[in-house]
Order: sequence, then structure tokens, then C-alpha cells
Amino acid sequence: MNILPRLIASYIAGLALLLSVPAHAVVGGGAPSTEGVARSVVTIVGSRGNFCTGALIAPKLVLTAAHCVPSGADYKIVEYGADRQASLQDVRAVAIHPGFNMQAMSGHRATADVALLQLAAVPKGKTPATLGLPNIPINVGGRFTIAGIGVTVRGDGKSGGTIRVAGLVATGKPGTLQIRLVDPVGQGTREGLGACTGDSGAPVFEDKQGGPVIVGVVSWSTGPNGSAGCGGMTGVTPLTLYRDWILQTAQKWGAGL
Repeated sequence: MNILPRLIASYIAGLALLLSVPAHAVVGGGAPSTEGVARSVVTIVGSRGNFCTGALIAPKLVLTAAHCVPSGADYKIVEYGADRQASLQDVRAVAIHPGFNMQAMSGHRATADVALLQLAAVPKGKTPATLGLPNIPINVGGRFTIAGIGVTVRGDGKSGGTIRVAGLVATGKPGTLQIRLVDPVGQGTREGLGACTGDSGAPVFEDKQGGPVIVGVVSWSTGPNGSAGCGGMTGVTPLTLYRDWILQTAQKWGAGL
């Protein structure tokens, strides 16, 4: 059975769901970009209507969040042509880190919220990003960049699919299990830059001597002062404890990193 029409219908339904929520994707004025870190960013849709971000880390390998790709659904990568028309590309296999716990993630607690997608073909116009680890120790005020795709204007479906980039800083007690990021201006106390619906699984970059590298993925977000919503705090799962699993899975699939 050809699942393409069903997936397209699910994608539309997922987009309609995104349009119904008050907050946007990278909220607070994240800058649209197709260059630099944005070149690795892809859109993931599922047959149950979910909508997430991922990052190409090898020609046919995408890193995302485990909660974006639960079992029991089919997944596709969305590609946009020059006319902004979407087409769906096949995902050949999905691997979720065995240590992932959905209840922990839903409660904003640390867990192995990491997954890999093996693609059937290289996404058009995309370039793999470098995989790395955050600088240790991770200090309060440390700077990170997120890059995600989603609806940025409520009620405007045409804004979906645009990659937006935002610079955030670490707050609280960052460590190898979880990093919490906030807008450097509002510090999470008022609405500012941050991840939101559609940005789950988005790559989190840190600048290194050789350029930006992916050091984590977006897991969750809150509104100002921990309220429901977006634009307050962005929860990140760092790759410190999970990079070996990523490399081993990639090797098993024949993808060199």
C-alpha cells in the first residue's frame, strides 16, 4: 500500500495542529537562515501527524529527539522545492536510544532523548553538520545556537518550513545530563527567544575552533518563569553520554561519521 497520500494528509493535519497553539516555533524573533548551521536542518513528519526537526550528520543519517519518533508510526523527511511545494522522502530505519524514558522527558527530567533516522536518499540541498560534545564544564552563561523549523506566525501556514536560528545561554545548573537555555536578554523571566512546537529534535550548536558543532538536541520548552508555552526556557539533551551510541548505530548502518 502506498502510504504517501496518508502521510501527506497527516502532515497537513499536524500543521493544522501547530497553527492552533498560541506559541510559535523558534519564538521571539529567531532569524530565518539557509546558510551555516541551517544547511543541516531537516523537517520530520510522522503518519500520526507529528512534526519535528532533525539534523543531517552524515549523507543519509539524521539526528533527532527520541520522543519525536515513537514506534508504531511511519516517518518521512519533508523537502521543499524552489516553489515551496513539499515532497516526502523515505526514512529507511529508526533507532531510539534504549535509555530513553518518555515520562522523564515529559516531566522535564533528564533522559536519553536521542534518536537516529537512516534515510533512503541524501536530502536535496543539505550538508551534514559536525557531531561533537559540549565543552566541559558547561558554565552558566555559556552560549549555544538552536536551529529549528516550524510555524512562526500563528494562523499563517505559509510560514511553516522556514529554518530559524536563535542564540541562547545556559542557566541553572547545566551538566552532562541536561542543559537549560534561555534568551540572554530576558533570562527566561519574560517571553523571548526559545524553542517551541515543531522544534523538538532541533540541533543545538556550540562554537569550536573549527566552527560550530552539534552538541545536543532540543527536548522541551516552557513559557516565561516555567509556565506552559514557549519563549521561556529550552531544555536540551547534551550528547555527552550518548555520542558513543550514535557512532555505533551509524557504523552498524554503514554511515561513517
